[in-house]
Amino acid sequence: MIQLKNWDNKTWLSSASYLNAFNSFLLKKKKLNKNSKILDIGCGRGKVIGSLSRKFKLSNKPIGIDPIVHKDVDKSIDFRNQDIFKFFKVNNQKFDLILIKQTLHFFNKSKRQELLKTCKNNLKKNGVLLILSLNTSKNEIPCFQLMKQRLNRGLARDSIMLNSVNKILKNTKIDKFKYEVSTTKDKYIKILKQRYISCLVNLTNDQIKKGINEIKSNYSNRILFNDILICIKYKYY
Repeated sequence: MIQLKNWDNKTWLSSASYLNAFNSFLLKKKKLNKNSKILDIGCGRGKVIGSLSRKFKLSNKPIGIDPIVHKDVDKSIDFRNQDIFKFFKVNNQKFDLILIKQTLHFFNKSKRQELLKTCKNNLKKNGVLLILSLNTSKNEIPCFQLMKQRLNRGLARDSIMLNSVNKILKNTKIDKFKYEVSTTKDKYIKILKQRYISCLVNLTNDQIKKGINEIKSNYSNRILFNDILICIKYKYY
């Protein structure tokens, strides 16, 4: 499985503005209170569920699962550096909300099917599973040529994956989350160097360097675009 280390490392995805916007969207999908139990699969540094933990003063710290241990994990979460299937084998609680944000595509087809079925079985009554993935059509993420080619191949696979998710879960509701990103070209280049998105992880340093030169030539000093996620909601009755 590709290990993505920097998607929430000083990018717009970890900014207070993004977290506020995303959590407002999330709370329209599932009402929470101080007794809510939350699981985030592929939590990164735990910024999303950490902010929810503080907002609701949760009695139980939300659990975040991620294959990478970061030094700056949010202190408001119960972080587990653990295989998700091993976690579920010993888990004895059910959740009000299970979040899989931009993570499902890292699992192969059989593991995805297993994960979705397991998540369903670990929801409380009226619990919600939210799956979010990059918008698969007319994606606006600023790219250099090779990055765009790899991103488009990934998005084509994601489109098939999301169709499969809907067939497995059934009775889902689909929505989109949109966040207007405004950043400087210099800041965007920094996060490209960090390989913030999975289509960059396996590129060589020379390929990244060439791509950055394309970004410098093709974009103005202020980069504006919409970061759009497809959201699939499943509710357990």
